[in-house]
Amino acid sequence: MSGEDAPAQQQDAVEQKQEKPSEEPKTESKTEPTPAPAAAAAEASPAATEKAPEEEAFTYRALVLTGYGGYDKVKLQVKKGKPVLKAGEVQVQVKACGLNFADLLGRQGLYDRLPSPPVTPGMECSGVIEAVGEEVTDRKVGDKVMVMSRSGLWQEVAVVPAVHTFPIPEGMSFEEAAALPINYVTAYMMLFDFGNLRPNQSVLVHSAAGGVGIAATQLCQTVKDVTVFGTASASKHETISQGGVTHPIDYRTKDYVEEVRKISPKGLDIILDPLGGSDTHKAYNLLKPMGKLIAYGAANMLAGQKKNLLAVAKNWYHQFSIHTLSLIQGNKSVCGFHLGYLDGETELISQVMDIVLELYKQGKIKPRIDSTWHLEQVGDAMRKMQERNNIGKVILITEPMPEEEKKEEPKKEDKKEEKKKDDKKKDDKKKDDKKKDEAKKEEEPKKEEPKKEEEPKKEEPKKEEK
Repeated sequence: MSGEDAPAQQQDAVEQKQEKPSEEPKTESKTEPTPAPAAAAAEASPAATEKAPEEEAFTYRALVLTGYGGYDKVKLQVKKGKPVLKAGEVQVQVKACGLNFADLLGRQGLYDRLPSPPVTPGMECSGVIEAVGEEVTDRKVGDKVMVMSRSGLWQEVAVVPAVHTFPIPEGMSFEEAAALPINYVTAYMMLFDFGNLRPNQSVLVHSAAGGVGIAATQLCQTVKDVTVFGTASASKHETISQGGVTHPIDYRTKDYVEEVRKISPKGLDIILDPLGGSDTHKAYNLLKPMGKLIAYGAANMLAGQKKNLLAVAKNWYHQFSIHTLSLIQGNKSVCGFHLGYLDGETELISQVMDIVLELYKQGKIKPRIDSTWHLEQVGDAMRKMQERNNIGKVILITEPMPEEEKKEEPKKEDKKEEKKKDDKKKDDKKKDDKKKDEAKKEEEPKKEEPKKEEEPKKEEPKKEEK
């Protein structure tokens, strides 16, 4: 019976029911058969149910920024459903992810290239291709690749355009592959495309112990007799000096402008500025004639876990601006670089990646890994970077955290809490003891004062009697 026949028969049955009540049971039996669409759906349901569970059973873990704020706003969640590949895309089983300063800004709502929450952050990762879409000819299942994207890579499975993937050279670990793309492409394009770095020039690298800082320092070593000034806290000076920084400067205790002037009175050829605000003004004044300032960030806006409106306002208030006539008369240039806005320039990025990977194969550059963290530890990883405690790249790995470590984590936190409580008790005790000592000192003069007053009173009558 077709679907079209069913309504007609039901109408005949109704008419028969009205005309012949005695045949009512028969007419009811004729209306019972299931319409064809329902029958077809019933027949098709086994196939559908076979496919649906398979898709629904596919799950993968992902870090999700649930809202703007502190470290706790990035949560580990489970996503359901197998991703659908479009033409030109590949599916990557992610092994490691890079943590960048822009991710810290994004968590506070200060990075405009990150879509609004809820969203999975992450601009670089490495892994293995496990599926390819139509029209993909230069990638295949099993290829080890590093990936660059606007966001969405801090998860176990990522779907990206094939043109955003790059083959991992032989001998490079997944951690190194996740540490290379953003930092080295950024450093290379600033130094060579904008800076036109040549032998015997001088370069100032801020945050010389960070990912971009180490990348820039290594790339400077590929050019003969380049002098590198690098700012970092004193505890990192030995490491960055070994890495190629000629003159390390402790920005926390010294004025880096004065330190540079002592060594290079005329100024510098290239300055890489990730700080913004008043530091950009200082950088411009430090340039020698024909010098180049490349601004590529606003790190001064980041102060504390949550958005600091005062720091943001201060940064904007001191925003650098200059008249073209001043540039002409000063024989200086100012450039701005933001890799996030070059995501559509795939050919340009591919050319730079080819050069960078060739330098890696030649042994001239090598990413320095500071530490690796499980996805479950993303808060600790972000804290380490934001508090400037890293030397090199901070990496997230997708391998699930072992149960033993998970049990140890609360213990560590408990110990930290206990230590804080003990420290607080000690501090409180010291304060109490100090107050008691101060109180005793105050009481002692008071006790002595009455005695001094009584003595002259006793002597006065004696004088009168005489």
